[in-house]
Amino acid sequence: MSDLHTLADVRTVAERLWPESTAEAWDRVGLVTGDNSAPIRTILLAVDAVRATVDEAVQFGADLLVTHHPLMLRGVHTMATDTAKGSLVVDLIRAECALLAAHTNADTPEGGVSDRIAHLLGLEHSAPIVPGAKLVDGLGRVGNLAQPMTLRALAERLAELLPKTETGVRVGGDPERLVQRVALCGGAGDSLLDHPAVRGADVYITSDLRHHPAQESLEQSLVTGGPALIDIAHWASESLWLEGAASQLRAELPGVQVVVSKINTDPWQLRVG
Repeated sequence: MSDLHTLADVRTVAERLWPESTAEAWDRVGLVTGDNSAPIRTILLAVDAVRATVDEAVQFGADLLVTHHPLMLRGVHTMATDTAKGSLVVDLIRAECALLAAHTNADTPEGGVSDRIAHLLGLEHSAPIVPGAKLVDGLGRVGNLAQPMTLRALAERLAELLPKTETGVRVGGDPERLVQRVALCGGAGDSLLDHPAVRGADVYITSDLRHHPAQESLEQSLVTGGPALIDIAHWASESLWLEGAASQLRAELPGVQVVVSKINTDPWQLRVG
């Protein structure tokens, strides 16, 4: 490739890194807005396409905003500027900044969201909880810590690895329990609470755990054995993917400036009590 890349070139690279065919059926990934022939010199990566990151992309002069969460995940019927999504899309188009999303297709591959968390935790012999087409691909990860540690120590380690959020790291289970077998799923993963690989782990790490599913899982563990739970902030868990994704894009697109947003787009800004 030459040093002058177009949006079409970036889409080709994104498809190789995060094939759209591997996204969940309900997901809406890929290009949201942009002209395939437009030159791409600067790319901004963020977890969310929200007012703060769209403004950042426009002010930075980015030609492309790549986000993990799709802006158009749920159907809309207007792009009017008095709607939240409409105002974002119109501002991006006016600034000639394209928008592309890599969501569940970026969750599952080697180097994807869950794989990144497993790597940072140093999990040995890590494998997908739900395997994909390739042995190294799939939903979530399960593996072993090099040495057992207490649930409290693991939670503290996660708190050091993750960017700070108001909700922090929440723990369900005996803080002094020794854990070694770890199952995890970046983003919202309560759909895997009853998966045999999760039930067979000492601890399950994920985000957005609701009261009743979490309580039922912990109660079942008291009867038949099962994992303690660690709930981490959704945005924080997925933000760990951004730097690796940026490195992949830089390697594939020489001459393109790829920058990771430092804006915290976690929706919770204050905790009282």
